[in-house]
Amino acid sequence: MSVNKYQPHLLVLPEDDANRQIANGFIRNLNSSVIQVVPIADGWKKAVDQLTNDYAPGMRQFPQRRIVLIIDFDKDENRFSYVESQIPDDLKERVFVLGVQSNPESLRRDIKKDFEGSGEALAKDCSDNTNELWNHALLKHNKTELERMILSVKLFLFN
Repeated sequence: MSVNKYQPHLLVLPEDDANRQIANGFIRNLNSSVIQVVPIADGWKKAVDQLTNDYAPGMRQFPQRRIVLIIDFDKDENRFSYVESQIPDDLKERVFVLGVQSNPESLRRDIKKDFEGSGEALAKDCSDNTNELWNHALLKHNKTELERMILSVKLFLFN
């Protein structure tokens, strides 16, 4: 099911299948008419390329659109800065970058939940205004970006 492009909505661009499963778990109990997981990018650099080449024009055409890239940070402390620098200036307010500090498989081992279960727990944290899983060592680096994203999507995503 696709979203209404003229209403506030969120596209989720996952780097790989593990991140897609986390996204699916996240949206399982949400208003699915305002969030859509798009096909995987097959790599974090490809996700950035797809954002700038494929999704940016649509974001300019549909000002209610937001997009979140879900990538593996692979313990690279510069990855967020690099990805952020690639986001066109006119879209920075509506593009968000989240992910596991290493990779989803490490998170799965640590918390003993499958990928979709991880996504469900992250969504529960968001809807309950808690940070139980978001404060995990492999996720806490997302804090600033998550807070920024919640301000932009909470009214239409968690109602």
